[in-house]
Order: sequence, then structure tokens, then C-alpha cells
Amino acid sequence: MSAVPQRAARALYAALLRAATPLYLLRLWRRGAREPGYRLALGERLGVYRGEPPPPGALWLHAVSLGETRAAAPLVAALREQQPSIRLLLTHGTATGRAAGQSLLRPGDLQAWLPYDTPGAARRFLRRFRPSAGVLMETELWPALMHEAERAGVPMVLANARLSERSARKGRRLAALLHPAARRLTLALAQTAIDAQRLRDAGAPQVVVGGNLKFDMTPPLALLERGRAWRQAAGRPVVLAAVTREGEEAPLLEAWCRTAAPRPLLLIVPRHPQRFDEVAALVASAGLSVVRRSQWGDGPPAEAMQADVWLGDSMGEMPLYYACADVALLGGSFAPLGGQNLIEAAACGCPVVMGPHTFNFAQAAEQALAAGAALRVADIVAGVDAALAMTLDPQREDWVRRSLDFAAAHRGAAQQMAQRILSLASVPPAR
Repeated sequence: MSAVPQRAARALYAALLRAATPLYLLRLWRRGAREPGYRLALGERLGVYRGEPPPPGALWLHAVSLGETRAAAPLVAALREQQPSIRLLLTHGTATGRAAGQSLLRPGDLQAWLPYDTPGAARRFLRRFRPSAGVLMETELWPALMHEAERAGVPMVLANARLSERSARKGRRLAALLHPAARRLTLALAQTAIDAQRLRDAGAPQVVVGGNLKFDMTPPLALLERGRAWRQAAGRPVVLAAVTREGEEAPLLEAWCRTAAPRPLLLIVPRHPQRFDEVAALVASAGLSVVRRSQWGDGPPAEAMQADVWLGDSMGEMPLYYACADVALLGGSFAPLGGQNLIEAAACGCPVVMGPHTFNFAQAAEQALAAGAALRVADIVAGVDAALAMTLDPQREDWVRRSLDFAAAHRGAAQQMAQRILSLASVPPAR
């Protein structure tokens, strides 16, 4: 494709984003009514900053949301191990991602919002921070940002990169816009060989299969121990609906209510915190009693032991919820949403029942099936039946062992990725 259609596509893209900027800011402000973090430092969303610019040369790592920020944690640890003096700039797009990123910061590090993807905002961001290199997590290719990074001479890496077939088709439809962004990558570190081939087809010039950072995530022992204590205190089996998305809870509750009593405890953890109240109302409308995690401290109160449903309306406690459960129904997989990360469940020793839609984590899902750490079913009704059967399975401990073995078998991506990134950033690894 010639440069003219690409320039035209980028110009049209920029014009549309500029026109939509007031709506973008209004959306952030409204969302901030539920999640105040969205109203923090709004100027940064447009590449406008206060105070004197920081010293140049930080390694910039962008993790848009909570999931990517948590996946970045082992990479950050490996970068610090190989280069203890490294300074990091962490950027995010969501309030939960930014809050989680604070735990990764050390003295001298920086944190900011990644600005809206207009050329002016991207230029102001890069001129402000002058990073030694940029690392984007998983899928975050932004056309204007990639163009301005190339102009500024900033090497760009897509780490833990994944590209589903659905996203690849979208990329082909918008090839004049997205393929040039992929060609501007200095390096893509793909999760799987399939992801690598799709990235090459999209134009990425150098692609290496680097593995999946999520296998390197270590669940906090304190959360695991607390979850196990809660499971014992519950005095009955626990089925977890993990990281559910809009449209999944109602069919789940309908299928759950059709099962015979006595039922296990149902623990629902929605993906998005702004939906906690909505899900609580859905549970109540199904005729089930619900107690919310946010209403107690270290341990569930007496009334929670009698409830039909626990609502996991907290952040940063997924290892606790997995450790509390006998089995997890994988959110996002029972509707055509691509599924959620099942690696964390395995690392916590929690077997998974997943639906037919796991295209966002296709290879991990197939590996989990092959390792005997997961089951696949056709729909949520079959999922509920399978989960109930697993709570009664005398071989459940074998499922737990296979889950832990599966998670352990694929570790090691963080160290390899860190070494490649530091070489591009002209920061020699520590000896």
C-alpha cells in the first residue's frame, strides 16, 4: 500500500479523534462519579502536564488496565533484577490500572495517564518524558502514538503480545491505519507462535515468541491463605463465577436457580467495579440472598455463612477468590467475549470450567485442557452442571495438582523479555 492512503487514513483518524475529544472528556468525568480516579489529572489525558519536566531516559511501560498492570508486575521485577538502577515511567488508561500500578513504583519512577491518541497529545507526551524506549502491553497499538514515537526516535516494543483472529480481521479492514502502526514496532514479543504469525502478517518487522508473562505472576501467599480459610469457614462447596461480564450473570443465575438444593455457595466477581451494584440487584431479583465482600473485613460475618451468594465487590483480591473456590466458571467465555485469563486460576490451584469463547487466550485455554486443568462446555447450563459435579468429585485434588503443575510448567517469560527490552533501551543489564 502506498504512503498516500496511509497518510490520508491517519489524517482522518486524527480529525475524528479531535472532534470527539469533548465527548471523551465528558465520558471520563461521568465515569469519575463512580470511580473518582478517572477525574485525576485530566490534563494528562490531552498531554498537558504541570511542573518541570522530569529527567529523560526512563523506560516507559504502558499497561492500560488492571489485568495488563498485574501481568506487567513480573516483567517490572525482572527489569529491576537485571538493571537495579532503572527508572520507570508507568502509564495507564483505567483508574484500576493506575491504582494497581502504584505498587510497582520505586523512588525516582514516574506515573501518568497515556494521553488520547491525537498527534498533538502524543507529541507532548513524548517531549515531556523523553523515554529511552516504550513497552506496550499485549494489544495496545495506537496509530498516532506509534507515528510520533518513530519521529522522536523512541524504540517501541509490544510485550506479551497477542492478536486474536477476530482482531486480525479488524486490522485487515483498517489496514491503512493499523498496519503502519505495527510496522513501526521495533520488536514484538508474542505470547504464542500463532500470535507471532498474525503480527508478522499485520506488518510487524521483528517478532519473537516470548511466552506469556501471566505464567510468571505469583499469587500473594497471604491472599491464598485467607481464601482457604474462608472456604473452610463456609462449610460447603464454593463455585466461583470469575471475572464475569455484562450479559453473563443473568443466564448464570437462571441456570443456578434451576439446580436442586442444597446448593454450594455461589461467589460472583464481576470484571468491572461500576457493575457491582447492578450484579447485586440481579442476584436479589433472582430470589437469592447476597452478601457483599466490601461489607466485611478479614473474614465473612455470620450472616454471610447463610447467604446464597457472595459478591466479590473488591479490587486486587482475585487470588483470594480463587483460593476460596472449589472450581471457577470462567467469565467472558460463555458469551462471545473471548474469555478471561485462566492462568491465574491455575496458579492458585483452582480448576476451571470454561465456555466455547476463549479466543483472547486461545493457546492457554488449549494448554489447560491438555494438562487436565480445565474443562470446556457448550454453554452456561452445562457449565453449572460441570461445576457442581466437580465440587463432589473425589478426584478434585488431582484437578488442583494438575492446575498447579500447568501454571508452573510455562514460567520464565519475564527474564527473557526483560533482557531484550533492556538491550533496545541502551540500558545494560546488571552483572
